[in-house]
Amino acid sequence: MRKKVIFKGTLLPYLLLAPQLVITAIFFFWPAGQAVYQSFLREDAFGNSVQFVGLENFLDVVNDQTWLDAAGRTLVFSGSVAALALGSALFLAVQADKHIRGADVYKTLLIWPYAVAPAIAAVLWLFMFHPNIGLFGRMLNGLGVPWDYRLNGSQAMLMVIMASAWKQVSYNFIFFLAGLQSIPRSVLEAAAIDGARPARRFWTIIFPLLSPTAFFLLVVNLVYAFFDTFGVIHSLTHGGPGKATETLIYRVYVDGVINVNFGSSSAQSVILMILVVALTVIQFRYVERKVHY
Repeated sequence: MRKKVIFKGTLLPYLLLAPQLVITAIFFFWPAGQAVYQSFLREDAFGNSVQFVGLENFLDVVNDQTWLDAAGRTLVFSGSVAALALGSALFLAVQADKHIRGADVYKTLLIWPYAVAPAIAAVLWLFMFHPNIGLFGRMLNGLGVPWDYRLNGSQAMLMVIMASAWKQVSYNFIFFLAGLQSIPRSVLEAAAIDGARPARRFWTIIFPLLSPTAFFLLVVNLVYAFFDTFGVIHSLTHGGPGKATETLIYRVYVDGVINVNFGSSSAQSVILMILVVALTVIQFRYVERKVHY
């Protein structure tokens, strides 16, 4: 029998919840409310002239071809980051779940990158693939491959995708490994006795049992790719070359901080939030059908 904790009044539960509620209100609801409010306004850079324009900022954004191009890049970027991070983490988790020598050290080393800040992760990749000082960048140029992500848009996008995915692999690895270790060994042993090969056991037993974890990580990784990759892009490419790596979240920064267009920037952030919420709803509506709980 488990003992239940019963509060004799309502004051203590509210006091325990108060710190988290205050943090959420200050750092989420208040900025979100400010963004929604400013998205209906047009003001100068110094805030001396403020005019209510209704939905005009939103119409200007969706009719701007450069914003539409950034939206297309964001979809490609986010899908690539999620696919690469999830696939790599699942492969590494399957290998770590095996009985191999030094497994504990292997798992620890794979978890460490999760503690690295996005900007620091970008700097690490810069030192590896910079065309002049990077080990791999100089090696590629030495082999005759014209590598310079500062001038080539496709190479720049590849760089930010790899750096962003690498940063998220550790987070996915932790959950996949926990999911693998929760699968009963007796089920896998029974399948092996029945003659199922490792690949068949993975796709017919392991992966279906991992589907709740995989679905959760799919949602988290897409949200991460849309919002939390700003530091990687800003440190590596600053959205260049020629806006080749300017995603929606980076465009919000450019218009709001650099161009000081608060109305357009706020409208873009609201649209981005709506897009991510809609994408999450679609995932729960259609992808979750294939999840086996």
